[in-house]
Amino acid sequence: MKKHQKSLLRLLSPFILLTALLVQAIFPVFAGASQITARSLTLVANGTTGGSTPGGVVNHAFAFTLPGGSNVGSIQFKYCTTAADTGALTCITPTGLVTTSATLSGQTGATGFSMVNTTNGAPYIARGSATLVSSNTPVTYQFNSVTNPTSVNGETFFVRITSYASLNATGSPIDSGTVAAATNRGINLSGTMPESLVFCAGATVSTTVGVPDCSTVTTGAVAFNQLFSPTDTATATSQMAASTNAGSGYAITVNGPTLTSGSNTVSAMTTSGLGSHGISQFGLNLKLNTTLTSTVAVGSEVAVASNGTNYRGEATAGYNTVDNFKFNSGDTVADSAYTVAGGSDAQIFTASYIVNVPGSQPAGTYTTTLTYICTPTF
Repeated sequence: MKKHQKSLLRLLSPFILLTALLVQAIFPVFAGASQITARSLTLVANGTTGGSTPGGVVNHAFAFTLPGGSNVGSIQFKYCTTAADTGALTCITPTGLVTTSATLSGQTGATGFSMVNTTNGAPYIARGSATLVSSNTPVTYQFNSVTNPTSVNGETFFVRITSYASLNATGSPIDSGTVAAATNRGINLSGTMPESLVFCAGATVSTTVGVPDCSTVTTGAVAFNQLFSPTDTATATSQMAASTNAGSGYAITVNGPTLTSGSNTVSAMTTSGLGSHGISQFGLNLKLNTTLTSTVAVGSEVAVASNGTNYRGEATAGYNTVDNFKFNSGDTVADSAYTVAGGSDAQIFTASYIVNVPGSQPAGTYTTTLTYICTPTF
């Protein structure tokens, strides 16, 4: 019985050996490529075209770490619809993708490469000769002018990155890894900025977070700082704020009568001039005044100061000279024409008023209602 088993084993041994050899032929054993780590693909905008725009001609920025320790002559970037081959399906190039116009615009870490883009969907970068890459070398490469896949609903695609010792991305791979990216519909936002004018006037206007804010305007009731006197100048201030996007800017006029008590009046300063004690004078300007007799500085310069770009408001002739005052109903006292007429962000103007009277000025309570009108020209 034992002799029979030994004979049978001798007969089967060649068959077993042949079967083993056939298995090796059908399923060859490859040395596995090392895994590329810390890998990513960023879709970078090109001008006004968003990086993830379907069909957009954009830039693809790759970043990864090569395990290193080998001579690398080329690195291939193979664009596929799947991360790996599945079943009978091999790499399928995403619909609409175009890489044949791609250029290599930047490279760090392992350098000296140039672009080879003759095969659509499988560009590679190559060196003049294979060069050693140090262990764990972070690298970046940016491909400009790549046309994204064109699916309007967005599409996830994959790029299989493989390094080779050869100079043409052939032969046994050294290192490999896959990155993923996705195109998507852009979010198109739209809105309308209408013609705009914001204007207010009152005793004071404050700022909110540094911006003049008409919601803070106070009542327009303003009193002079002292009784009228032939030996001193009475003063008062009010404020207004204005902004507009009118192409030709705005103009602010002052409208109303001079100070009146019954049939008695204080004379309006119809021409710009200094205040003088002992004569009848009512006038205003939009400046910081410093030398009024018996008066500390009164008024303020326009704030925010004009810069000729987004702040253009300024006092106009007759109302723009320190310590000189004027009043004519209907006069333009300010406009947005600093350097050139145009729209302006919000600024605060401070109107400074003076009253001088002669000793014979009749007693009474003198009042006026002034209306400031801001007119934009679109």
